[in-house]
Amino acid sequence: MFCSSKRRRRTRVKDSSLHQIPSSLTEGNPPDDDTPICSACSALDLRTILQYGIPEKHAIPLGQLTDILDKYDQCGMCRLVVTVVRRKWRLDELSGIDLGGITCALCTVDRSPQIPDAVSPEPKDIRLYIHTSGRMLNEFIGLNDMHSSPQPDIHLLEEDASKVGRTKELHGRRVSQGVDIDLLKSWIHICENGHRERCETVWWRSADDVLPKSVRVLDVARMAIVPAPPACRFVALSYVWGGPGEHYWTTRANLKQRSRRGGLDVSLLPGTISDTIQLTSQLNERYLWIDALCIIQDDPEDKSVQIGVMELIYGSAVFIIFAADSTSARDPLPGVRPGSRDPRQQVTRIQGLHLAVPNFLNQAIASSVWNQRGWTYQEVMLSRRRIFFTAQQVSFECKEDLWCEGVVAEPVGSPRAAIPSGGHGGRIFERVQQTGSQAYLTAYMGIIKEITQRKFTVESDIVDAITALLNALKKGYNVPPFQFGMPLVDLEEVLLWQPTANASHSRRVPANGIKAQWPSWSWTAWRDAAGYNSLRVFTDIQWGPDDSRPELYQSLVEQWYIVDDDGQPVRQDVRPLQRLGELNQNAKSTTYFVPKGYIDTQQLVTENAPLRPGTLVFRTSSAHFNVMKANDVAGAGATTNHAVYSILSDIPRLSTLIGRVILPSSTYSPSSCEFVVLSRTGHQQGLYDQDVLGKPYFGCMMYVMAVQKTQDGMRMERVGLGVIFEPAWSNSTAEQKIVLLE
Repeated sequence: MFCSSKRRRRTRVKDSSLHQIPSSLTEGNPPDDDTPICSACSALDLRTILQYGIPEKHAIPLGQLTDILDKYDQCGMCRLVVTVVRRKWRLDELSGIDLGGITCALCTVDRSPQIPDAVSPEPKDIRLYIHTSGRMLNEFIGLNDMHSSPQPDIHLLEEDASKVGRTKELHGRRVSQGVDIDLLKSWIHICENGHRERCETVWWRSADDVLPKSVRVLDVARMAIVPAPPACRFVALSYVWGGPGEHYWTTRANLKQRSRRGGLDVSLLPGTISDTIQLTSQLNERYLWIDALCIIQDDPEDKSVQIGVMELIYGSAVFIIFAADSTSARDPLPGVRPGSRDPRQQVTRIQGLHLAVPNFLNQAIASSVWNQRGWTYQEVMLSRRRIFFTAQQVSFECKEDLWCEGVVAEPVGSPRAAIPSGGHGGRIFERVQQTGSQAYLTAYMGIIKEITQRKFTVESDIVDAITALLNALKKGYNVPPFQFGMPLVDLEEVLLWQPTANASHSRRVPANGIKAQWPSWSWTAWRDAAGYNSLRVFTDIQWGPDDSRPELYQSLVEQWYIVDDDGQPVRQDVRPLQRLGELNQNAKSTTYFVPKGYIDTQQLVTENAPLRPGTLVFRTSSAHFNVMKANDVAGAGATTNHAVYSILSDIPRLSTLIGRVILPSSTYSPSSCEFVVLSRTGHQQGLYDQDVLGKPYFGCMMYVMAVQKTQDGMRMERVGLGVIFEPAWSNSTAEQKIVLLE
C-alpha cells in the first residue's frame, strides 16, 4: 500500500488494487476501442512523441505521482505509468511509503544499435520512459543496478510500428498462453549458425575434455535412460526439487527397467520433468539430462562420480532449460501444456496505439525460489545457452544475445545492449580478463559471495554444489586442487573471508547432526553469507562483501601444514606474497619479524594425538588485547549478528585504538581476545589512533585472526578477522607459538 501523507488516506485504501496486474485487455473495453484516459494524458500526442522522440531534458510533465496513483482506475495511461513505477521500485514489497513530492514526466529513450558504416538503416528502438524527480527514494527503496538503470518502460507493439514510420524490430510482441515453439527453434538456430564458436566453446575445456562413459542421458524417443553416446548432443534441465518425494528418482532397483525402451513411466514423473521431456521432443532434440533421472540417487559412488564432472555436463549441453518460476518439481513448465500459463501481459490501446509494459527476466526471477537455491547457481553459470521459463514468458540468453517472447529482437548481430529484456544478471561464466598468476581469485571470490547466500536442504552440500565451478577454475587457470572449498595454493589470501553483518555465528552441520566436517578457518564451516572485502569493511560493515579483494603485501607465516585423513600434518605448497621493493623502502619502519623455526610434525602428533583431519598448523606470534564494540562504524545495526570491534591497547596510553576486528555481536564488550598474525596489508583511515601512534606507512597494518581455545584447551578455532597497527603489536607482550587451528 502507498500513500502521499497521512492526509491522503483515500489514496492508501485505493492503492491496494495495485497488487493485481491486469490482464491483456481492460475489462469492459472491446479489443479495438481506445482505453479512456484523463485530461492530462489526452494532451499527449503519442504518435509524434514515438516518431520523433522527446529527450529527457524536454520531458513532458505528467504530474504528481500521488495524483497518477489516484487515477489508476480511470486512465489507461496513468495505469501504465503506475505499473512501471511499481515494478521498478518494487513497491509491492513495501508498505506505508510516503510518495509525496515525487513528480513524473514522459520522454523517450533511443536504444537502437549503433553500427558504424551500416549499409542499410538499422531498426529504430524508441521507447517511452517514465522520468521521476523530487524527493529521493533511496532512503526507502534499495535500488540495485537493474532497477535504477534507464530500462525500457513502455513499448509500442510491433503491430503498430508502421503507424510511427518504423519496422516491427525492437518493438513489443504479444505473448500467448502457449509457448511459441517455432520461435524457440529460431533462437537456437540463430545462435548456433550466427554466433558459432563464440557460443559453442567454453574457456575451461580442452579438446580432449569429453563426457566420461559413466554419464547417462534420457533418450526421449525411446523413453529410456542410456549411456550418453559419443559426441552426444543433449539438453539439460535446471529446476527446484522438493515436493513429490523420491518415487520418481532413478535408483539401483529401477535402473535396469528404465534402461529398456519405454522403461521410464512418464506417469510417475512430476510436472516440471514431464513437461521438459515433451518440450525437448517438440524442439526436435533427442537426449535430455536431468539429475534425478540420470544419477543413481541411492548410490553414493555414482553420485560422487557425476558431481565430479558437472562442469562437463553443464558446459556440454547444447542449451539448458531453466524452470525459473517453479517452487518444486511438481510445478508445470509454464506454457508447455494448455492452461499452464497466463502471461497477464498488460496491453492498453491509447490514441490508436497498442502500448505494453514489458516483463523483465531479471525482475521475474530475482526473488524466485529457483534463484535462491544453492545447486542452481553453478547450473546457470556454466551454461552456454539458456532458455528461461517464467510465468510471463520464455527468454533465451547466450554469450551474444538475449531474446524474449515479449519483444521482437531476433536480428543477427544486434548488440546485446539493444536487447530490451532486462537480462538475468547472473552472467555466463567467463574467464577473468586479468594478468598474473592469481587472476582466478577474482572469479573464485565472486563465487563464494554468491553461493554462501543461497539455501541448501542439506547444508553439507555447499561444496558439492560449486564443485563444477571450482573444477572449471582448476582447468582454466591450471590451479592445484581445492580443499574445504578453498584453493590452498593461495591460502594466505583466501583465509581472509568475512561473514556478512547479518550472518549467524553458527556452524554448518550435515543433516545427520554430526559435527561439521569442515574446520573453523574455512568459510564452509559457517552458515550464511560470507565474502572477501577491502579494508573498508572495518569502517563500514555493510560495505562488504564488495568487489574488492583483500590487499596483501607480505606473508608473515613461513610454513603451513594441514592434517590429512590419517592424522598426519602435511606441508602445503602455499604461494608466498611479498612486494619487496616497496617494503624495503620502509625497512626502518617495519618492526615485525616473521617467526622462524622447524615444525617437528612427529612431535606434534605425539603431544596432541589424535590430530583432527583438516587442522591448520602454523608458527606465528600471539597476543591478547581488549576489544570493545565500535560506535563509529557506518552500516552498523543493533540487530546484526556481527559487528566491528575496536582493538585496544594500554600502550602508550590507556585504551588506545590499535586496530579493528569483526566479531560475533554476542562477544562481551569490553573483553579480552587472543589474536594471531597472518599477513601484512595496507591502510585505511580510521583503523587506529594516528594522533597517538603516528602516521601510517606502506604495509603498516597486519591481518590478524581472533581465536579461542577449543574445549580440550589445546587447540584453537577461528572467531573473527581483523587488522592491527604493526608498531602496536611490537610493543605488546606477543609470543611465538605453533597454532593448531581446527
